[in-house]
Amino acid sequence: MRAAIISQGSKSSQWTAEAMKKYFDQVDLLDIKEMEVTLGAEAEVLYKGEPIIIYDCIYAKGSFRYGNLLRSITSLLYKDSFMPLQARAYTIAHNKLLTHLELQKNKIPMPKTYVSPTLDAARIILKKINYPIVMKFPEGTQGKGVMFADSYASASSLLDALGALKQPFIIQEFIESGNIDIRAFVVGDKVIASMMRKGESAELRANIHAGGEGKACELDRQAKKIAIDTAGALGAEVCGVDMLEGPKGPLVLEANISPGLQGITAATKIDVAAKIAKYLADKTKEFVASKKKIGAEKIVTEKIGKTDAKEIITTLDFRGERVLLPAVVSKILKFNDRDDYVIKAQKGKLNIEEFK
Repeated sequence: MRAAIISQGSKSSQWTAEAMKKYFDQVDLLDIKEMEVTLGAEAEVLYKGEPIIIYDCIYAKGSFRYGNLLRSITSLLYKDSFMPLQARAYTIAHNKLLTHLELQKNKIPMPKTYVSPTLDAARIILKKINYPIVMKFPEGTQGKGVMFADSYASASSLLDALGALKQPFIIQEFIESGNIDIRAFVVGDKVIASMMRKGESAELRANIHAGGEGKACELDRQAKKIAIDTAGALGAEVCGVDMLEGPKGPLVLEANISPGLQGITAATKIDVAAKIAKYLADKTKEFVASKKKIGAEKIVTEKIGKTDAKEIITTLDFRGERVLLPAVVSKILKFNDRDDYVIKAQKGKLNIEEFK
């Protein structure tokens, strides 16, 4: 199997690439700054000016500055490669407002958040909410673009500065947590590592890149579920989810689909890169097997089109108490949901006929 990590070449990407070499025959680190996308009738993804080769697995990651490019790349390549991040994740997760909208849609708990269309409307919000508050730029990582106001006067001053910058922003209630937040690292449908982060005494941001200190912690079932649901809502199978402990339970602050590994690896002593690599390898094997199965069904379909054969050999896809027929069988039968059918079943044998 061949795999590629498309990234800015961070230490985390290097660790993950090294861990993936245990499972993949070839692992390439591709510099996102060398990527380009051509759209149109002959759409293609280029690397260093040449069409990118076909990989079985592509793990694409990068900062919000590359969100649109990453979405374009993955939108074009997803049919040929397993990808742990859906194309939509790159523009949703890199924008705090879009992230909160997705959390809202999926009923995931978060701090009360306000969005205003104008500065005048924002001042009205500032007059009626409780302090302290947090004001954020929609785009930004590692705790950057997050501001704190403990009164209407200080919030109003921040508002004037934001107005001069002509920057959109979000107003959010401040949750008192003793400068502590939680980072849950989600891979697939599991939280594989988690840590508690505490900001420096004068620093309200607990993010390690902002001077916070990480310490391993064990999450309860509710917190794990919220973290996993958040990653799923964003279309991310590898994701860092940041939470605060609110009065009624965990609240999601934001999610990071390009999470750093150094802090959580040091805090938890868990080889997070190795767990990501193993997950990517397992899912890629499934993806490759699925592609081969689809290819075999196409071949069978072509043969059936040329002969009167009605017999194929295939596996069955069990979904709970249901069995899904292979697409080629459904095509041959031409059944529909408007007609009635007679089903005769006995051990090892199933017969379905149209009722006439």
